[in-house]
Amino acid sequence: MAWNALLLEMRRLVGDGNWLMSSNIPRSKVSQAPLSNVATLADPGVAVYFKIKDKPVSLAGDKWIHVEDNIWALAKHIEALRGQERWGIGTIEQAFRGYMALPGIGESSGFKWWEVLGVPVNATADQVKAAYLRMVKEHHPDKNGDVEKFHLVRLAWQQFEAQIK
Repeated sequence: MAWNALLLEMRRLVGDGNWLMSSNIPRSKVSQAPLSNVATLADPGVAVYFKIKDKPVSLAGDKWIHVEDNIWALAKHIEALRGQERWGIGTIEQAFRGYMALPGIGESSGFKWWEVLGVPVNATADQVKAAYLRMVKEHHPDKNGDVEKFHLVRLAWQQFEAQIK
C-alpha cells in the first residue's frame, strides 16, 4: 500500500521512470516494488531521487522503524507539497528548494569562492586579494553598488581566508 502511494505521488510529480527510490530492502525484479516478506531491517531509511526543472532533488525519511512507514511518510509529504501548489500557496519549485540534492564529492556547497571572485581555483593569495578588493569597491552599497553581490563577494573572501588558515 505504501509503495503504491509513493508510486502514484511520484508519477504525479515527475512522471513514470523519472525517479529512483533507495532503501536496504530487496525489491521485485519485475515491478521494483519492495518485497513484503522481508524482516524488519536495522536501517529502515528510504530516499527518493528525482529532478525538478533539471535540478537534482532528494528526499529521505528514517523517522519510523519500518521501511513501509518511511515510504508512506515520503508519499504523504510529496502529496502535501504538491497540495501547496494546488491551493495557490506556492510552486513545486519553491516547495522543493530546500531539498536540493547534496553537492558532489569535493564540494562543500554549490558556492565556489573562486567563481564569485572571478579567479582560477589555484590563484595566488595576491591575485585573490586583488580581485576581492576590486569587487568590494565595485559592489559596495555606499557607492550605489549591488548589495547582494557585495555580500557574495564578502562571503567568498571569508571562505578563501578559512581555506588558507
